[in-house]
Amino acid sequence: MSPFYIEQEKFFVSVDCIILGFKEGKLYLLISKRKFEPLKGQDTLMGGFVRSDESLSETVTRVLFEYTGIQDVFMEQVGAYGEINRDEGERVISLAYYALINLELFDEELCKKHNARWEELEKVGKLIFDHNQMLSDTMDILRKKAATQPLGFNLLPERFTLPQLQSLYEAIYQTTLDKRNFRKKILEMDILEKQEDKDKSSSKRGAFYYEFRKEKYNELLRKGFYFSL
Repeated sequence: MSPFYIEQEKFFVSVDCIILGFKEGKLYLLISKRKFEPLKGQDTLMGGFVRSDESLSETVTRVLFEYTGIQDVFMEQVGAYGEINRDEGERVISLAYYALINLELFDEELCKKHNARWEELEKVGKLIFDHNQMLSDTMDILRKKAATQPLGFNLLPERFTLPQLQSLYEAIYQTTLDKRNFRKKILEMDILEKQEDKDKSSSKRGAFYYEFRKEKYNELLRKGFYFSL
């Protein structure tokens, strides 16, 4: 045992992940039924404890892969949660991260393995501990950043239509956007590449597919480009 800090108290550090997906015009949150006490059987975010041989980023990457089956997930830290009695089991400080994933890449078998489900964001009920606060803080951050950064594209498949893109931002902001103004703004940025084929699943006329040009966006950033919706 190390002779350093022996007089200091020890406690646990965990990560909790607010994993968001988008389909059919709605945002969804990945939650599961807690498998152990305290509060066994209640709804919880996906998370885990930091291991002694892991960095914080390694823990988050491990947890996200374990619950989604996807590598290179877009994620950002929400904040640290350390109220003394936040966890009924032990003194636990949690670092919360939100992750935006493309549901087409999600392994549905993992829901069975972890007793998890995708819950429509508007229908999420009581979560354990301070997880509802973590979710609320996440949405505040996402709404602020989505207006100035192209975060939304992480929730979409590689190919998407403009109606799909608009419905995503309407789901994030919980409001209806003017179709003409939205399309004018997004197309004027010149960060989308129009495809030759259409999605005709919702109408005979169909809607052209687009792809997000990440390299072009990064190039424009270096020239002082400002994303704004």
